[in-house]
Amino acid sequence: MTAITDADIDRMTSAVFIEPELRSRSSSRFWVLLVLASIIATAGVVADSTATVIGAMIVAPLMTPILGVAVGLVLADHRPLVRSALLVLLGALAVVAIAFVIGSVVHPPDDYATNTQVAARISPRFIDLVAALATGLVGAFALVRSDISDTLPGVAIAISLVPPLAVVGLLLEVQRYGDAMQALLLFGTNVAAIIVTGAIVLLAYRVRDAARAAGYPVAHMSGRALATVAVLIVVVLVPLTIGTLNVAGDQILQRSATPIAESWAAKAGWQVAVVNVKNRVISVTALGPPPDIDTATLRKELDAAGMSGADLVIRLVVGGTRVCPAGTDACVASTTTS
Repeated sequence: MTAITDADIDRMTSAVFIEPELRSRSSSRFWVLLVLASIIATAGVVADSTATVIGAMIVAPLMTPILGVAVGLVLADHRPLVRSALLVLLGALAVVAIAFVIGSVVHPPDDYATNTQVAARISPRFIDLVAALATGLVGAFALVRSDISDTLPGVAIAISLVPPLAVVGLLLEVQRYGDAMQALLLFGTNVAAIIVTGAIVLLAYRVRDAARAAGYPVAHMSGRALATVAVLIVVVLVPLTIGTLNVAGDQILQRSATPIAESWAAKAGWQVAVVNVKNRVISVTALGPPPDIDTATLRKELDAAGMSGADLVIRLVVGGTRVCPAGTDACVASTTTS
Protein backbone atom coordinates (compact mmCIF):
# COMPACT_ATOMS: atom_id res chain seq x y z
CA MET A 1 0.00 0.00 0.00
CA THR A 2 1.38 3.41 -0.98
CA ALA A 3 2.58 5.47 2.00
CA ILE A 4 0.83 8.79 2.67
CA THR A 5 3.19 11.78 2.77
CA ASP A 6 2.94 15.27 4.24
CA ALA A 7 2.16 16.60 0.76
CA ASP A 8 -0.73 14.13 0.44
CA ILE A 9 -2.26 15.34 3.71
CA ASP A 10 -2.05 18.97 2.56
CA ARG A 11 -3.52 18.06 -0.82
CA MET A 12 -6.40 16.06 0.66
CA THR A 13 -7.43 18.60 3.28
CA SER A 14 -7.22 21.52 0.86
CA ALA A 15 -9.29 19.55 -1.66
CA VAL A 16 -12.20 18.64 0.64
CA PHE A 17 -12.28 21.32 3.33
CA ILE A 18 -14.10 24.32 1.87
CA GLU A 19 -13.24 27.68 3.39
CA PRO A 20 -16.00 29.30 5.48
CA GLU A 21 -15.83 32.72 3.85
CA LEU A 22 -18.38 33.00 1.05
CA ARG A 23 -16.02 35.10 -1.06
CA SER A 24 -13.18 32.59 -0.83
CA ARG A 25 -12.26 30.67 -3.96
CA SER A 26 -13.33 27.27 -2.68
CA SER A 27 -16.62 28.52 -1.22
CA SER A 28 -17.63 30.61 -4.23
CA ARG A 29 -16.69 27.74 -6.56
CA PHE A 30 -18.84 25.34 -4.55
CA TRP A 31 -21.96 27.49 -4.55
CA VAL A 32 -21.71 28.63 -8.17
CA LEU A 33 -21.21 25.07 -9.43
CA LEU A 34 -23.98 23.78 -7.17
CA VAL A 35 -26.52 26.30 -8.46
CA LEU A 36 -25.57 25.58 -12.07
CA ALA A 37 -25.66 21.82 -11.49
CA SER A 38 -29.09 22.17 -9.88
CA ILE A 39 -30.47 24.02 -12.89
CA ILE A 40 -28.92 21.53 -15.32
CA ALA A 41 -30.17 18.51 -13.36
CA THR A 42 -33.69 19.90 -13.03
CA ALA A 43 -33.81 20.75 -16.73
CA GLY A 44 -32.58 17.24 -17.54
CA VAL A 45 -35.24 15.63 -15.37
CA VAL A 46 -38.03 17.81 -16.81
CA ALA A 47 -36.85 17.14 -20.38
CA ASP A 48 -36.25 13.44 -19.61
CA SER A 49 -32.71 13.82 -20.97
CA THR A 50 -30.15 11.36 -19.65
CA ALA A 51 -27.26 13.25 -21.26
CA THR A 52 -28.25 16.48 -19.51
CA VAL A 53 -28.56 14.74 -16.15
CA ILE A 54 -25.11 13.19 -16.60
CA GLY A 55 -23.75 16.67 -17.31
CA ALA A 56 -25.18 17.85 -14.00
CA MET A 57 -23.51 14.93 -12.21
CA ILE A 58 -20.11 15.98 -13.55
CA VAL A 59 -20.57 19.63 -12.60
CA ALA A 60 -22.08 18.99 -9.15
CA PRO A 61 -19.62 19.68 -6.28
CA LEU A 62 -21.51 17.91 -3.45
CA MET A 63 -18.98 15.07 -3.40
CA THR A 64 -16.40 17.49 -1.98
CA PRO A 65 -18.04 18.32 1.39
CA ILE A 66 -19.26 14.72 1.76
CA LEU A 67 -15.68 13.49 1.52
CA GLY A 68 -14.84 16.39 3.83
CA VAL A 69 -17.09 14.80 6.45
CA ALA A 70 -15.22 11.51 6.04
CA VAL A 71 -11.82 13.20 6.39
CA GLY A 72 -13.04 15.24 9.36
CA LEU A 73 -14.27 12.08 11.06
CA VAL A 74 -11.00 10.24 10.57
CA LEU A 75 -8.87 13.18 11.72
CA ALA A 76 -11.37 14.00 14.49
CA ASP A 77 -11.13 17.63 13.39
CA HIS A 78 -14.34 19.15 14.72
CA ARG A 79 -14.56 22.46 12.88
CA PRO A 80 -14.10 21.27 9.28
CA LEU A 81 -16.25 18.23 10.09
CA VAL A 82 -19.20 20.38 11.21
CA ARG A 83 -18.63 22.86 8.39
CA SER A 84 -18.62 20.08 5.78
CA ALA A 85 -21.78 18.53 7.23
CA LEU A 86 -23.54 21.91 7.15
CA LEU A 87 -22.47 22.42 3.54
CA VAL A 88 -23.97 19.06 2.59
CA LEU A 89 -27.23 19.95 4.36
CA LEU A 90 -27.47 23.52 3.03
CA GLY A 91 -26.41 22.41 -0.44
CA ALA A 92 -29.11 19.73 -0.51
CA LEU A 93 -31.74 22.24 0.60
CA ALA A 94 -30.58 24.68 -2.10
CA VAL A 95 -30.93 22.04 -4.84
CA VAL A 96 -34.43 21.09 -3.66
CA ALA A 97 -35.47 24.76 -3.53
CA ILE A 98 -34.14 25.49 -7.03
CA ALA A 99 -35.92 22.44 -8.46
CA PHE A 100 -39.13 23.42 -6.69
CA VAL A 101 -39.03 26.91 -8.21
CA ILE A 102 -38.29 25.59 -11.69
CA GLY A 103 -41.05 23.02 -11.33
CA SER A 104 -43.55 25.73 -10.40
CA VAL A 105 -43.06 27.47 -13.77
CA VAL A 106 -43.04 24.32 -15.91
CA HIS A 107 -46.45 23.46 -17.36
CA PRO A 108 -48.02 21.03 -17.34
CA PRO A 109 -46.37 19.02 -14.54
CA ASP A 110 -47.49 15.71 -16.06
CA ASP A 111 -44.86 16.24 -18.74
CA TYR A 112 -42.12 15.33 -16.28
CA ALA A 113 -43.75 13.94 -13.17
CA THR A 114 -43.77 10.34 -14.45
CA ASN A 115 -40.87 10.26 -16.91
CA THR A 116 -37.96 7.84 -16.81
CA GLN A 117 -35.62 10.20 -14.94
CA VAL A 118 -38.14 10.50 -12.11
CA ALA A 119 -39.07 6.82 -12.12
CA ALA A 120 -35.40 5.80 -11.82
CA ARG A 121 -35.05 7.72 -8.56
CA ILE A 122 -38.22 6.99 -6.62
CA SER A 123 -37.77 3.25 -6.09
CA PRO A 124 -34.40 2.87 -4.32
CA ARG A 125 -33.35 -0.71 -3.71
CA PHE A 126 -30.65 -2.58 -1.80
CA ILE A 127 -28.56 -2.75 -4.98
CA ASP A 128 -28.44 1.06 -4.94
CA LEU A 129 -26.70 0.90 -1.57
CA VAL A 130 -24.22 -1.67 -2.90
CA ALA A 131 -23.43 0.57 -5.87
CA ALA A 132 -23.07 3.61 -3.62
CA LEU A 133 -20.67 1.76 -1.30
CA ALA A 134 -18.48 0.72 -4.23
CA THR A 135 -18.56 4.22 -5.69
CA GLY A 136 -17.65 5.71 -2.33
CA LEU A 137 -14.64 3.41 -2.16
CA VAL A 138 -13.46 4.60 -5.57
CA GLY A 139 -13.98 8.25 -4.62
CA ALA A 140 -12.00 7.92 -1.39
CA PHE A 141 -9.28 5.92 -3.17
CA ALA A 142 -8.99 8.66 -5.80
CA LEU A 143 -8.72 11.24 -3.02
CA VAL A 144 -5.89 9.39 -1.30
CA ARG A 145 -4.02 8.55 -4.49
CA SER A 146 -3.13 11.64 -6.50
CA ASP A 147 -2.04 9.45 -9.42
CA ILE A 148 -5.61 8.29 -10.10
CA SER A 149 -7.48 11.56 -9.61
CA ASP A 150 -8.50 11.43 -13.28
CA THR A 151 -11.12 8.85 -12.30
CA LEU A 152 -13.13 11.43 -10.37
CA PRO A 153 -15.39 12.40 -13.32
CA GLY A 154 -16.38 8.75 -13.58
CA VAL A 155 -17.07 8.68 -9.83
CA ALA A 156 -19.26 11.79 -10.20
CA ILE A 157 -21.32 10.03 -12.86
CA ALA A 158 -21.58 6.78 -10.95
CA ILE A 159 -22.83 8.39 -7.72
CA SER A 160 -26.18 10.14 -7.93
CA LEU A 161 -26.34 13.20 -5.67
CA VAL A 162 -27.89 16.27 -7.30
CA PRO A 163 -30.42 14.50 -9.62
CA PRO A 164 -32.32 12.81 -6.74
CA LEU A 165 -32.53 16.17 -4.98
CA ALA A 166 -33.85 17.77 -8.15
CA VAL A 167 -36.48 15.04 -8.30
CA VAL A 168 -37.37 15.76 -4.65
CA GLY A 169 -38.00 19.43 -5.43
CA LEU A 170 -40.06 18.68 -8.54
CA LEU A 171 -42.21 16.08 -6.80
CA LEU A 172 -42.79 18.30 -3.79
CA GLU A 173 -44.07 20.96 -6.18
CA VAL A 174 -46.68 18.54 -7.58
CA GLN A 175 -47.46 17.24 -4.06
CA ARG A 176 -46.17 13.72 -4.60
CA TYR A 177 -44.75 13.62 -1.10
CA GLY A 178 -44.30 9.86 -0.81
CA ASP A 179 -42.26 9.63 -4.00
CA ALA A 180 -40.28 12.72 -2.99
CA MET A 181 -39.26 10.97 0.24
CA GLN A 182 -38.12 7.95 -1.79
CA ALA A 183 -35.86 10.16 -3.90
CA LEU A 184 -34.54 11.76 -0.71
CA LEU A 185 -33.82 8.28 0.64
CA LEU A 186 -31.70 7.57 -2.45
CA PHE A 187 -29.69 10.75 -1.80
CA GLY A 188 -29.26 9.86 1.88
CA THR A 189 -28.12 6.36 0.93
CA ASN A 190 -25.42 7.72 -1.34
CA VAL A 191 -24.22 10.25 1.24
CA ALA A 192 -24.02 7.66 4.01
CA ALA A 193 -22.21 5.20 1.74
CA ILE A 194 -19.59 7.78 0.71
CA ILE A 195 -18.91 8.78 4.32
CA VAL A 196 -18.60 5.22 5.61
CA THR A 197 -16.48 3.85 2.78
CA GLY A 198 -14.41 7.04 2.70
CA ALA A 199 -13.60 6.67 6.40
CA ILE A 200 -12.68 3.01 5.92
CA VAL A 201 -10.28 3.78 3.07
CA LEU A 202 -8.67 6.66 4.97
CA LEU A 203 -8.17 4.50 8.04
CA ALA A 204 -6.74 1.68 5.93
CA TYR A 205 -4.18 4.11 4.50
CA ARG A 206 -3.25 5.23 8.04
CA VAL A 207 -4.08 8.82 7.25
CA ARG A 208 -4.25 9.67 10.97
CA ASP A 209 -0.65 8.61 11.53
CA ALA A 210 0.53 10.51 8.45
CA ALA A 211 -1.35 13.64 9.51
CA ARG A 212 0.06 13.46 13.02
CA ALA A 213 3.59 13.07 11.62
CA ALA A 214 2.99 16.07 9.39
CA GLY A 215 2.07 18.22 12.37
CA TYR A 216 -1.64 18.34 11.55
CA PRO A 217 -3.83 18.59 14.68
CA VAL A 218 -5.28 15.10 15.09
CA ALA A 219 -7.64 14.66 18.04
CA HIS A 220 -8.74 11.46 19.73
CA MET A 221 -11.13 9.60 17.46
CA SER A 222 -14.46 9.16 19.19
CA GLY A 223 -16.19 5.86 18.65
CA ARG A 224 -19.49 7.69 18.93
CA ALA A 225 -18.92 9.47 15.63
CA LEU A 226 -18.35 6.27 13.66
CA ALA A 227 -21.19 4.57 15.52
CA THR A 228 -23.51 7.37 14.39
CA VAL A 229 -22.57 6.75 10.76
CA ALA A 230 -23.03 2.99 11.22
CA VAL A 231 -26.50 3.58 12.66
CA LEU A 232 -27.26 5.81 9.68
CA ILE A 233 -26.36 2.98 7.31
CA VAL A 234 -28.65 0.59 9.21
CA VAL A 235 -31.50 3.12 9.16
CA VAL A 236 -31.05 3.51 5.41
CA LEU A 237 -30.64 -0.23 4.85
CA VAL A 238 -34.04 -1.16 6.28
CA PRO A 239 -36.23 0.85 3.87
CA LEU A 240 -33.95 -0.08 0.96
CA THR A 241 -34.41 -3.77 1.73
CA ILE A 242 -38.16 -3.27 1.98
CA GLY A 243 -38.09 -1.38 -1.31
CA THR A 244 -36.17 -4.20 -2.97
CA LEU A 245 -38.72 -6.77 -1.81
CA ASN A 246 -41.59 -4.55 -3.01
CA VAL A 247 -40.02 -4.09 -6.45
CA ALA A 248 -39.42 -7.83 -6.76
CA GLY A 249 -43.02 -8.50 -5.76
CA ASP A 250 -44.30 -5.98 -8.31
CA GLN A 251 -42.27 -7.63 -11.07
CA ILE A 252 -43.69 -11.06 -10.23
CA LEU A 253 -47.19 -9.60 -10.15
CA GLN A 254 -46.68 -7.91 -13.52
CA ARG A 255 -45.49 -11.13 -15.14
CA SER A 256 -48.58 -12.92 -13.84
CA ALA A 257 -51.09 -10.20 -14.72
CA THR A 258 -49.88 -9.42 -18.25
CA PRO A 259 -51.04 -12.61 -20.04
CA ILE A 260 -54.38 -12.49 -18.24
CA ALA A 261 -54.92 -8.87 -19.31
CA GLU A 262 -53.89 -9.62 -22.89
CA SER A 263 -56.27 -12.56 -23.10
CA TRP A 264 -59.11 -10.48 -21.62
CA ALA A 265 -58.57 -7.72 -24.20
CA ALA A 266 -58.21 -10.11 -27.14
CA LYS A 267 -61.60 -11.72 -26.45
CA ALA A 268 -63.24 -8.33 -27.07
CA GLY A 269 -61.10 -7.44 -30.07
CA TRP A 270 -59.01 -5.01 -28.04
CA GLN A 271 -55.26 -4.71 -27.43
CA VAL A 272 -53.30 -4.16 -24.24
CA ALA A 273 -50.83 -1.35 -24.74
CA VAL A 274 -49.03 -1.70 -21.43
CA VAL A 275 -49.29 -3.39 -18.04
CA ASN A 276 -47.47 -1.75 -15.14
CA VAL A 277 -47.37 -2.68 -11.48
CA LYS A 278 -46.18 -0.38 -8.71
CA ASN A 279 -46.80 -0.85 -5.00
CA ARG A 280 -49.16 -3.74 -5.83
CA VAL A 281 -51.36 -1.56 -8.03
CA ILE A 282 -51.90 -3.12 -11.47
CA SER A 283 -52.32 -0.52 -14.22
CA VAL A 284 -53.64 -1.73 -17.57
CA THR A 285 -53.93 0.50 -20.63
CA ALA A 286 -56.15 -1.05 -23.30
CA LEU A 287 -56.89 0.12 -26.83
CA GLY A 288 -59.94 -0.82 -28.88
CA PRO A 289 -63.12 0.16 -30.74
CA PRO A 290 -66.49 0.98 -29.18
CA PRO A 291 -68.34 -0.24 -27.23
CA ASP A 292 -66.36 -0.20 -24.00
CA ILE A 293 -64.87 -3.48 -22.91
CA ASP A 294 -66.23 -5.13 -19.76
CA THR A 295 -63.68 -4.13 -17.09
CA ALA A 296 -65.29 -6.17 -14.31
CA THR A 297 -64.33 -9.35 -16.17
CA LEU A 298 -60.63 -8.57 -15.82
CA ARG A 299 -61.05 -7.95 -12.10
CA LYS A 300 -62.71 -11.36 -11.72
CA GLU A 301 -60.02 -13.13 -13.76
CA LEU A 302 -57.22 -11.56 -11.74
CA ASP A 303 -58.97 -12.52 -8.50
CA ALA A 304 -59.34 -16.09 -9.73
CA ALA A 305 -55.59 -16.16 -10.43
CA GLY A 306 -54.79 -15.24 -6.83
CA MET A 307 -54.34 -11.48 -7.30
CA SER A 308 -57.35 -10.34 -5.28
CA GLY A 309 -55.10 -8.35 -2.93
CA ALA A 310 -53.88 -6.03 -5.70
CA ASP A 311 -55.73 -2.90 -6.77
CA LEU A 312 -56.55 -2.56 -10.47
CA VAL A 313 -56.54 0.59 -12.60
CA ILE A 314 -57.80 0.26 -16.19
CA ARG A 315 -57.31 3.02 -18.75
CA LEU A 316 -59.42 2.61 -21.90
CA VAL A 317 -58.53 4.27 -25.18
CA VAL A 318 -61.80 3.81 -27.10
CA GLY A 319 -61.79 3.93 -30.88
CA GLY A 320 -58.21 2.89 -31.40
CA THR A 321 -55.62 4.48 -33.65
CA ARG A 322 -56.20 5.30 -37.30
CA VAL A 323 -53.45 5.76 -39.89
CA CYS A 324 -54.20 8.01 -42.89
CA PRO A 325 -51.37 7.78 -45.51
CA ALA A 326 -50.44 10.81 -47.55
CA GLY A 327 -52.05 11.05 -50.97
CA THR A 328 -55.13 9.02 -50.01
CA ASP A 329 -58.49 9.80 -48.48
CA ALA A 330 -58.72 6.48 -46.62
CA CYS A 331 -57.78 5.71 -43.04
CA VAL A 332 -57.07 2.26 -41.71
CA ALA A 333 -56.94 0.91 -38.18
CA SER A 334 -53.42 0.60 -36.79
CA THR A 335 -52.41 -2.59 -35.03
CA THR A 336 -49.42 -0.97 -33.31
CA THR A 337 -49.51 0.32 -29.76
CA SER A 338 -46.68 2.83 -29.93
